[in-house]
Amino acid sequence: MGNCVPVTPGTLDTAGSLDLEEIMGDFSYDDSTFSNDTLPDYDAAPCHNHFCPLFQRVAPPFLAATSVAAALATGALLVALAKRPQAWRWPQSRALVAQLALGTALFAALLPALAAGVARGWHLGTGLCRLTHLLWHWSVFAQALLVASGSCSTAWARWDPRSRRLAVALWALALLLAAPAALVSGVAAGTACVRRAVGILAPLYVLHLALCLCLLLLLPAGLLLAALAVPRLRGSGAGLAWLFLGLWAPYGAGLAAEFLLQAGLLQPTCGSFQHFDTALGLSEALGVLHCGLGPLALLLARSCRRDVGAAGGC
Repeated sequence: MGNCVPVTPGTLDTAGSLDLEEIMGDFSYDDSTFSNDTLPDYDAAPCHNHFCPLFQRVAPPFLAATSVAAALATGALLVALAKRPQAWRWPQSRALVAQLALGTALFAALLPALAAGVARGWHLGTGLCRLTHLLWHWSVFAQALLVASGSCSTAWARWDPRSRRLAVALWALALLLAAPAALVSGVAAGTACVRRAVGILAPLYVLHLALCLCLLLLLPAGLLLAALAVPRLRGSGAGLAWLFLGLWAPYGAGLAAEFLLQAGLLQPTCGSFQHFDTALGLSEALGVLHCGLGPLALLLARSCRRDVGAAGGC
């Protein structure tokens, strides 16, 4: 959601490359990142990130408000699950909806700590920083796998041994896929919980990036192609999957563009980084909104199905 954290050069615990400052997956850069040979105009006017002051003002209240909204929406969804169990049918079955609610609750629970870290600095240590990144990505990856499985099969039609094994497998796989995100995170001199300044081609970072792109960009594209090729998938009720994947797909595209910029495959001008900071920050803010909008969409879908029989449509 934020692209920068106020730190001085050299404060990250991995040295020797681009300063990738991150709150929840984004980056910053300092004025010494590029050489004068690459950007000769820097001799006359150093490049400054004008998004940072805006981020410092907006990020903490945005994260706090989103956390509260997500808590209320998830609570309402859980109450609806408990009071009207018969209202949930495939593909939004109780088993699938409960797991999506768990994923959004886990995601939203991390937002207050991240908001405090932006506003006051991260003082919880490297271990908790890495745990936060692990849980953050575990939640997002698990939800991506769940909505994909609910879109393409009837596995959640009943909560039987088959669906229970699938649930365990999906959550375990998501945890495994989230591990690289924890390993590339750290604390910048007690200032922020960040992704460390690793080389752009470092194997661990490339693995983390590849996993994010597969689940946040390629997976939505694959589901879209499948829906176009198989008409029955369009009416399977999996439109709620498009909400989650649609909110996160722009961030996946932003990560791909970030890699191209850092690898020099796109022209790394001062203006390109300034505009890209804003675009990447907004794309991740869009993804963060899923934890509040997702439960509301599930509640709306249940109301629509209930009203279809009584009023002929929603």
